Amino acid sequence: MLLRVYYEDTDAAGVVYHSNYLNYCERARTEYLRERGCSVAALAADGAIFPVVRMEIDFKAPARHDELLQIVTRPLKVGGSSFVLQQQVRRDVDGQLLVEALVTLACVSPQLKPGRLPATVREILSAEVHNP
Repeated sequence: MLLRVYYEDTDAAGVVYHSNYLNYCERARTEYLRERGCSVAALAADGAIFPVVRMEIDFKAPARHDELLQIVTRPLKVGGSSFVLQQQVRRDVDGQLLVEALVTLACVSPQLKPGRLPATVREILSAEVHNP
Protein backbone atom coordinates (compact mmCIF):
# COMPACT_ATOMS: atom_id res chain seq x y z
CA MET A 1 0.00 0.00 0.00
CA LEU A 2 1.31 3.45 -0.90
CA LEU A 3 0.83 6.29 1.55
CA ARG A 4 1.97 9.92 1.52
CA VAL A 5 3.29 11.56 4.69
CA TYR A 6 1.30 14.69 5.44
CA TYR A 7 2.31 17.65 7.60
CA GLU A 8 -0.14 16.51 10.28
CA ASP A 9 1.82 13.22 10.59
CA THR A 10 5.04 14.94 11.58
CA ASP A 11 6.67 16.75 14.48
CA ALA A 12 8.16 20.24 14.29
CA ALA A 13 11.23 18.88 12.46
CA GLY A 14 9.12 17.31 9.70
CA VAL A 15 9.78 13.75 10.92
CA VAL A 16 6.90 11.27 11.26
CA TYR A 17 5.82 11.02 14.88
CA HIS A 18 6.32 7.44 16.08
CA SER A 19 2.68 6.63 16.91
CA ASN A 20 1.59 7.43 13.36
CA TYR A 21 3.29 4.27 12.16
CA LEU A 22 0.62 2.35 14.10
CA ASN A 23 -2.04 4.09 12.00
CA TYR A 24 -0.15 3.39 8.78
CA CYS A 25 0.10 -0.30 9.65
CA GLU A 26 -3.58 -0.45 10.60
CA ARG A 27 -4.59 1.00 7.23
CA ALA A 28 -2.28 -1.40 5.42
CA ARG A 29 -3.78 -4.43 7.23
CA THR A 30 -7.28 -3.31 6.24
CA GLU A 31 -6.22 -2.79 2.62
CA TYR A 32 -4.37 -6.12 2.57
CA LEU A 33 -7.62 -7.94 3.33
CA ARG A 34 -9.71 -5.69 1.07
CA GLU A 35 -7.43 -6.38 -1.90
CA ARG A 36 -8.07 -10.09 -1.32
CA GLY A 37 -11.85 -9.75 -1.22
CA CYS A 38 -12.34 -9.48 2.56
CA SER A 39 -13.98 -6.38 3.97
CA VAL A 40 -13.12 -5.75 7.61
CA ALA A 41 -16.54 -4.10 8.00
CA ALA A 42 -18.32 -7.16 6.56
CA LEU A 43 -16.30 -9.50 8.79
CA ALA A 44 -17.27 -7.39 11.82
CA ALA A 45 -20.93 -7.45 10.76
CA ASP A 46 -20.62 -11.27 10.63
CA GLY A 47 -19.23 -11.27 14.18
CA ALA A 48 -15.45 -11.42 13.64
CA ILE A 49 -13.29 -8.57 14.93
CA PHE A 50 -9.48 -8.62 14.91
CA PRO A 51 -7.89 -6.57 17.70
CA VAL A 52 -4.14 -6.26 17.96
CA VAL A 53 -3.02 -8.27 20.99
CA ARG A 54 0.74 -7.85 20.54
CA MET A 55 3.00 -5.60 18.54
CA GLU A 56 6.77 -5.47 18.33
CA ILE A 57 8.20 -2.49 16.43
CA ASP A 58 11.72 -1.64 15.32
CA PHE A 59 12.30 1.94 14.19
CA LYS A 60 15.22 1.92 11.76
CA ALA A 61 15.14 5.33 10.04
CA PRO A 62 12.80 8.33 9.94
CA ALA A 63 10.17 9.12 7.35
CA ARG A 64 9.68 12.78 6.54
CA HIS A 65 6.98 15.18 5.41
CA ASP A 66 5.77 14.63 1.81
CA GLU A 67 7.56 11.30 1.28
CA LEU A 68 5.74 8.38 -0.30
CA LEU A 69 5.85 5.26 1.84
CA GLN A 70 5.22 1.66 0.85
CA ILE A 71 3.68 -0.46 3.59
CA VAL A 72 4.15 -4.17 2.94
CA THR A 73 2.07 -6.72 4.85
CA ARG A 74 2.93 -10.43 4.94
CA PRO A 75 1.40 -13.22 7.02
CA LEU A 76 3.98 -15.17 9.03
CA LYS A 77 1.81 -17.52 11.10
CA VAL A 78 -1.84 -18.55 11.07
CA GLY A 79 -3.46 -20.30 14.02
CA GLY A 80 -7.01 -21.32 14.81
CA SER A 81 -7.95 -18.02 16.42
CA SER A 82 -5.02 -15.69 15.79
CA PHE A 83 -2.43 -14.72 13.21
CA VAL A 84 0.89 -12.92 13.02
CA LEU A 85 1.77 -10.41 10.32
CA GLN A 86 5.07 -8.82 9.40
CA GLN A 87 4.67 -5.22 8.32
CA GLN A 88 7.40 -3.12 6.80
CA VAL A 89 7.31 0.59 6.12
CA ARG A 90 9.70 1.46 3.31
CA ARG A 91 10.52 4.72 1.59
CA ASP A 92 9.03 4.29 -1.89
CA VAL A 93 11.73 6.16 -3.81
CA ASP A 94 14.63 3.96 -2.67
CA GLY A 95 13.03 1.04 -0.80
CA GLN A 96 14.88 1.83 2.45
CA LEU A 97 13.40 -0.02 5.41
CA LEU A 98 12.18 2.55 7.94
CA VAL A 99 10.03 0.53 10.33
CA GLU A 100 9.42 -3.17 10.83
CA ALA A 101 6.61 -4.54 12.97
CA LEU A 102 5.44 -7.98 14.03
CA VAL A 103 1.73 -7.81 14.77
CA THR A 104 -0.39 -10.48 16.42
CA LEU A 105 -4.15 -10.23 15.95
CA ALA A 106 -6.81 -12.39 17.58
CA CYS A 107 -10.33 -13.14 16.41
CA VAL A 108 -13.04 -12.08 18.86
CA SER A 109 -16.79 -11.56 18.77
CA PRO A 110 -18.41 -8.13 19.18
CA GLN A 111 -18.76 -9.08 22.88
CA LEU A 112 -14.96 -9.61 22.91
CA LYS A 113 -15.25 -13.38 23.36
CA PRO A 114 -12.49 -15.41 21.65
CA GLY A 115 -13.48 -17.01 18.37
CA ARG A 116 -12.11 -19.03 15.48
CA LEU A 117 -10.74 -17.31 12.38
CA PRO A 118 -13.35 -17.29 9.62
CA ALA A 119 -12.46 -19.87 6.94
CA THR A 120 -12.04 -17.17 4.27
CA VAL A 121 -9.54 -15.23 6.38
CA ARG A 122 -7.64 -18.41 7.31
CA GLU A 123 -7.45 -19.45 3.63
CA ILE A 124 -6.23 -16.03 2.46
CA LEU A 125 -3.56 -15.80 5.13
CA SER A 126 -2.44 -19.43 4.90
CA ALA A 127 -2.00 -19.15 1.12
CA GLU A 128 0.46 -16.31 1.63
CA VAL A 129 2.37 -17.31 4.76
CA HIS A 130 5.84 -15.85 4.43
CA ASN A 131 8.99 -17.27 5.98
CA PRO A 132 11.57 -14.48 6.16
